[in-house]
Amino acid sequence: MLIIQKHYLREFLKVLTLIAAGLALIFSLLDLIDKIDDFLPYKPSIKSLMLYVIFNFPRYLLYLFPMAILLCSLFVISQAKRREEITAIKAAGGRLRTLFMPFLYGGIILSLFGFILGEAVVPEFSKRAFELKSSIMKKGKKFSFKEGTMWLRAADGSIVKIGLYMPEEKIAKDISIFKIGTERLRERIEAGEARWIDAKGSDLPDERRAGGKWVLENVTVYDMEQSSIKNHKSLEYPFIGPPSVFAEEIRKPEDMGIRELFRYTKRLEEAGFRNLKLLVDLNSKISYPVVNFFMVLLGISLPMRGKAGGGLATTAIGIFISLLYWVSHAMSLSMGYAGIVPPIIAAWFVPLAFAVIAVKFFRKIHE
Repeated sequence: MLIIQKHYLREFLKVLTLIAAGLALIFSLLDLIDKIDDFLPYKPSIKSLMLYVIFNFPRYLLYLFPMAILLCSLFVISQAKRREEITAIKAAGGRLRTLFMPFLYGGIILSLFGFILGEAVVPEFSKRAFELKSSIMKKGKKFSFKEGTMWLRAADGSIVKIGLYMPEEKIAKDISIFKIGTERLRERIEAGEARWIDAKGSDLPDERRAGGKWVLENVTVYDMEQSSIKNHKSLEYPFIGPPSVFAEEIRKPEDMGIRELFRYTKRLEEAGFRNLKLLVDLNSKISYPVVNFFMVLLGISLPMRGKAGGGLATTAIGIFISLLYWVSHAMSLSMGYAGIVPPIIAAWFVPLAFAVIAVKFFRKIHE
């Protein structure tokens, strides 16, 4: 690698570290400020608040990474062109595409870093952030949710296992309810399915709907004390609570890794449910880190197409392109959620469109 290539790459990584970490920290602090009114009544320690910021840091780093990459590559190459270094390299017989090859390899590494960040780091840190939030607000851990399986403690003290829960449909499958006495298991209830029945004619939230209830279907009740077994076609069970009570406890798709989200969607499909939103989010989790590479291509190609730019102009261009990408991608995902376009198209259309533009601009760099 040439000395000038090492210099540009070193400057790029230095600025990228500063901007990416700075943006992620700012958004993590904004998240804390947004939650501070909920935290203050419980008088949390400064350490707990700082830990909350740290645990949210990887999630915002993942979201803001493409923007930071674009801004940094635009800045480094624009400054090099403004100082006439690019002109000098061309005059000396240098080939610009060869000069920028380390950036292309770096873009591949940054895309892989995005995958690792989203798959291994973000889910774990998001889980810790939620647990810390519950700890600050003095909430006991009553729920456990992974790949659609939920464990929770009901209002009557029973332990409930839901084999597969579908939040949007308000349907639970393979329910086991364990009623424990003073020393041993008193009763076990097995149900094939449970549905939340809303109160008719009510527009109130779930937790305020009079008459809203869970109805178990295909029920078998094992009474350990009486040594009896009873079967019921349906049975009301009012102790689990409405879906809104544990909606916040369920892990959001953005807080899951690709493998966990894939297994969850697979289980839903095997149960006969096709959740479009989860399928779109799964494809988006794969497509989103890929754009890191093409942001590098755009960042080194755009300054080559015009006159030397300044810092403010470069920043404005980078922010505009980033916002354009996010808005376009969000609109495409929304169409996928609504079923207007297939999930794979919704998640990949905008990244591939930017990829085509980036490759086209890079190929048109004048040697």
